[in-house]
Amino acid sequence: MKHLRLKLATVAFIAGSVFASPAVAESCPSFLDHEQRRLHSDETVNLCDIAAGKPLLVVNTASYCGYTGQFEGLEKLHQRYADDGLVVVGFASDDFQQEADSEEDAADICFKNFGVTFTMIAPGPVTGPDANPVFRAINQQSEPPRWNFTKYVLDADGNVVKSFPSRVTPDDAELLEAVESVL
Repeated sequence: MKHLRLKLATVAFIAGSVFASPAVAESCPSFLDHEQRRLHSDETVNLCDIAAGKPLLVVNTASYCGYTGQFEGLEKLHQRYADDGLVVVGFASDDFQQEADSEEDAADICFKNFGVTFTMIAPGPVTGPDANPVFRAINQQSEPPRWNFTKYVLDADGNVVKSFPSRVTPDDAELLEAVESVL
């Protein structure tokens, strides 16, 4: 069952009466409706609050991987398409033993070295039975990540439209085409 988030209804005062316009409902897939701790923070984010009704680019990341330089391209992609509604979310993971020893180090790599401003989730599993709920759903719709920086393009309803392996860079024409197809 999909979780519903309601936008505030418009209220008009006419001749002393209050009339409310119908609230606009946006559905959010239940697998996004979880509190996720942000990388190196006590703050949490519910992805429904930032991504309900929006397309997503979901990426499993690692700080010490040959593909870590892709953070720069992911940030550029985030900057390029954020105004069009794309939400980029990175999920730090040590599933492939490439994550920093501490979240502080991982945060420095993401935020200081590469200037990441898109949402980064604290380290957790992205494969297997203990995978983060987002990745459990993605893994049922597509192939689980085989390595770090696997990219998943999801439409506004939470359906995986296309996945891309690590070697596909964020500026790859096919990836950009998939992103643009869901905007």
